[in-house]
Amino acid sequence: MNPSHILARWAERTPNREAVIGVERRLTWANLRKRVDELAVSLQGLDVKPGDRVGVLLYNCPEFLEAYFAISHLGAIIVPINYRLAGPEFAYILDDAGVTVLITEAAFHSAIDPIQGKLSNLTHVVCVGEDVPAGWQSYEAAIESSGGGSVLAASSELGDVQRIMYTSGTTSRPKGAMITHGNVYWKNVAHIMDLNLTAEDRTLIVGPLYHVGGLDLPATGVLYMGGSVVILPKFDAEHVLASVHEESATNVWLAPTMIAQVLGREDIGRFDLSSLRIIIDGGEKMPIPLIEKLLRIIPGCGFHDAYGLTETVSGDTFLPPADAVPKTGSVGIPTHQLRLRIVDDERRDVAPDELGEIILRGPKIFAGYWNNPEATEAVLVDGWFHTGDIGRMDPEGYLYVVDRKKDIIVSGGENIASTEVERVIYEDPGVAECAVVGIPDERWGEVPWAYIVLKPGGETTADGIVDRCAAALARFKVPKRVEFIEALPRNPSGKVLKRALREMAGPRDEGS
Repeated sequence: MNPSHILARWAERTPNREAVIGVERRLTWANLRKRVDELAVSLQGLDVKPGDRVGVLLYNCPEFLEAYFAISHLGAIIVPINYRLAGPEFAYILDDAGVTVLITEAAFHSAIDPIQGKLSNLTHVVCVGEDVPAGWQSYEAAIESSGGGSVLAASSELGDVQRIMYTSGTTSRPKGAMITHGNVYWKNVAHIMDLNLTAEDRTLIVGPLYHVGGLDLPATGVLYMGGSVVILPKFDAEHVLASVHEESATNVWLAPTMIAQVLGREDIGRFDLSSLRIIIDGGEKMPIPLIEKLLRIIPGCGFHDAYGLTETVSGDTFLPPADAVPKTGSVGIPTHQLRLRIVDDERRDVAPDELGEIILRGPKIFAGYWNNPEATEAVLVDGWFHTGDIGRMDPEGYLYVVDRKKDIIVSGGENIASTEVERVIYEDPGVAECAVVGIPDERWGEVPWAYIVLKPGGETTADGIVDRCAAALARFKVPKRVEFIEALPRNPSGKVLKRALREMAGPRDEGS
């Protein structure tokens, strides 16, 4: 199951085909295999053994994928780390995972240096790039010091942990989801089948590689098939369009906010986007007007609205492109080898179109949370993963994700799905983004508030939003307050942090 065997396969069969394209480096499969072998030799020299945890704290770059393969080659466990975190958060993850070697870059020296001596397990820091701080080791020097050697790939079984991916967390501390080699294998098989991935595919990686959207939807599947990936250091709408134009990218994962920025560029017509056959959405629900705009601007490209989680290695359901219009609002049907149910609080299946919690079962479901048996037991029950998401299944078996369980607004005993209100607000031509949350209310328990980001020049008013909602929704669903803000708080995967919006509201006097 070791992914380095895939690397060896394509290096032997298509050595000159490009595997990884970065801003400053282009690697064929043969080049990639050579560098991975040499990095593995160097990491073994740092006493990395099967089961050891190796942290990867890098911006998007080819070296991230080199580390991905080299760490797996040794049978060690990859710990991708969110580069947007602060020093104490880095310290928690490095300590919790027991990371022994960290691969990073000089940009993080100011955050890592003060905590490095406090981490008893961390013995070596390897630095990518020419600027190597004192006390750290050079990544390129480590590769060169290998002398062009190689080591035998570790024998990895289906149930062995391949990586620990820390969730962005709705609790006080992030939880480390243990992703096994089998999880990644079955995820790849499912995505290859559902997305028809081949060696001719070229994935544009825009999302951060420490996140399943950037790494797995569908990059690892494309690499599994011997295709290519094009890596952007960070999201930039113009660079996305230019990369599709110049590198003939065939697929890309984009969060809805990214899609909005790409489609919003006035010069989009000067880029040739004809190579794109798939755009995958993920991170949060895609507003219907944005779906319609996408299909209008890039009509030859299939759009897959999707649903997935870190704990499932992403991509649990896909909406077939043919259903993008007739099933607008759905995230599609379960992928290969995945079972999906909608259940009530007693874990009983609900009827079609009734709301309940989404639970999942299959070989791509994670093994549990690292060092956290209590959290594991809370979500893995009799082999079923309780997602905490609320959804409904229509009679044809298509999933509609309604909200996070904790984000359902209960007002006067009535349940309000915030996304239902948001869809109405998005119909206002002046609205760029919006989010609706429940705010405590003495009389009703909770009432809906709307936070809105206007488009440049947008002239929408709070009264106009309330009137629009009142015309389309039951009275108890109409926002009791509308606030305009500059930007919605989001996590790295693009999901709106509704908890932050609720905290932003703060304590209020009655009637405020």
